Amino acid sequence: STMLRTHRHSPSSGRAAGTAPLRRPGAVGVAAGGVAPRSPAATGPDRGRGARASSRLMRGGASGGNALVRERENARLFDYEQGVKAAFDDIVPVLKTISALQHEADFEARAQEIARRELGFELPGDIIGDAWVCQLDMRRLYAWCTFQTYRRFCDDFFTRDPLAADDADSFEGFLQTCGFHTLDISPCADGRLAHVIRYVLRLPHRAVRRKSYAGAMFDIEDSIQKWVEVEMLRFREGRPNTTDMPTRYLKMVSYHYSSVDPDREGCAAHGSDTTRAAQAGLDRLRGFQQAIENSFCCGASIDLLLIGVDTDTDAIRVHVPDGEGEIDLGRYVDAMELYSSTARLDEDRARHDIHDAVRQCSPGVVEGMARLIERLVENNFSQIAYVRSYHGDHYDDIGHAERFIGAGVGFEEIQLRNLMYFAYLDTVEEAAQDLDVGIKIFTGLNIRHGLPAPVVVRFDYHGHVPGARDRAVQHCRRVTDAIKARYADIFERGLLHVLQVVRDCRSDASIEVLECTVNAQAPAGGH
Repeated sequence: STMLRTHRHSPSSGRAAGTAPLRRPGAVGVAAGGVAPRSPAATGPDRGRGARASSRLMRGGASGGNALVRERENARLFDYEQGVKAAFDDIVPVLKTISALQHEADFEARAQEIARRELGFELPGDIIGDAWVCQLDMRRLYAWCTFQTYRRFCDDFFTRDPLAADDADSFEGFLQTCGFHTLDISPCADGRLAHVIRYVLRLPHRAVRRKSYAGAMFDIEDSIQKWVEVEMLRFREGRPNTTDMPTRYLKMVSYHYSSVDPDREGCAAHGSDTTRAAQAGLDRLRGFQQAIENSFCCGASIDLLLIGVDTDTDAIRVHVPDGEGEIDLGRYVDAMELYSSTARLDEDRARHDIHDAVRQCSPGVVEGMARLIERLVENNFSQIAYVRSYHGDHYDDIGHAERFIGAGVGFEEIQLRNLMYFAYLDTVEEAAQDLDVGIKIFTGLNIRHGLPAPVVVRFDYHGHVPGARDRAVQHCRRVTDAIKARYADIFERGLLHVLQVVRDCRSDASIEVLECTVNAQAPAGGH
């Protein structure tokens, strides 16, 4: 059976694909046999809820017959994803409609009525009210609508908990039975991996630590600090378990690649070279492990896991460690192959085949690690079926299609593909590369079309710590000033706008809006 062998990476010939998202000007989709622009109704900025819904309904409904696919969960996750993205994607067509009315006598009233009906909120009165004097400032309006939509999205997320997982309560116990007390995942900051926790791997998003970096090149010092924090909690409070329990800290890196256009739509930080991306992730994992072993006594160490994600299909490959925890880039199980080979089997037989595939890939793999990998592969089957049911053989937007950039610390609510580009940072200087990549992406997505790059600067804080909120506010202001200085040219032309927010991460409260460059005199989206 092909999925049981040791796999060796060999680049496949890709088909050309456009990099602009399908919802914006210039986008192209990948048709069978090559590139073909989709019809204006399907790809233009006016494509609204109706077109999206009908397109998905025509495709939806087929899981490929795999018994391990959770169809009800897929339907719930799709409804949520469609609703959130529709709210962002309706901004451009609504603003185009409003723009065409700006010289009408009753423009203000009609514009606000359209905004309330189509977007769910009113537009800033000062921008609308000045339209009769000068041209309507569509860049400010676009940025303001994006930020307001983000605020409403956050309010909904923290109020309803729409992505709650059925196994959230039992996952921590399962993880410990596998021999791990913490799962710490660093995906690439690419927005095509923003959904890797809740969708691709189907894990409870609050039960794992996620911190994204360009190229998945996580900060080793930051990870050491997190390891120390976790081990201290175990020692002082017995959370999530006590230090006498034989469990370890598991660090995972998720690199990515493209099966449709591997030479252009892979990881930009590694030149779309899958082998380079995987090797860089493995080197960083080994560096972190060595740092722990060199810095702490009594046999302190961590376990490592490396996975690859095909951003076109969301299928994963898991590099199964050997009995010593060593990872070989050429040794992995391929979830897509297993999904296909088990399609006609019942649940027990399908799980048996996954079990065998993991152990035949790496015969000496530790039993607990093997069980965790089995769970990840089985979970991924539902996501493979999700993409096939609602998007076809692969996503239309195989390239970048993020709606905004997020910079700072936080963003727990971002669990959707191609919604936000991540730039985790404390200072702009330390994450200059990540931010530069984000601005480069949005140069193609927005700026070339005259729309601004929306940036949300956010710092979460622990409300029980004295002065924590004040420090988060200062962080926001300092990073915002640095962003405006670093990208002064586009900022001064109105092609970059920044929203500053903070959040108490120890509560269930939503974000707190501080300031916004769209209207420096008043918070964007204020109640």
